[in-house]
Amino acid sequence: MISSVKHVTIPVKDQDRACAFYTQKLGFQVLCDTPFGEGQRWIELKIPDADTQVVLFTPEGHEERIGTFSNIVFTCKDVKETHKTLQAKGVQFTQEPEEAPWGTFALFKDSEGNAFCLSSS
Repeated sequence: MISSVKHVTIPVKDQDRACAFYTQKLGFQVLCDTPFGEGQRWIELKIPDADTQVVLFTPEGHEERIGTFSNIVFTCKDVKETHKTLQAKGVQFTQEPEEAPWGTFALFKDSEGNAFCLSSS
């Protein structure tokens, strides 16, 4: 039976720029960076203290997904504090932290224009 999600893939236009964003601004760690297909690399990142990895890769024919809203929700213990920290590092937030019945959340974009939700854990 299925036991977990190994990784999620984030479509990116510029793999170097995206890798810098995720490692320098979000604090992810590079697990693998190897050639994959023609002109691309398989860049697998680890989120500290998490089991699921993030892959910065765009399959051929899926370029239209770059810069769209993602169904990926990143979690943290304190959305307001994480928002302040990430904003100070230059992360663009499209929605400030907001409290909802299910928890606190904020919306941000990565270097490629992909939009994500940051939510309390």
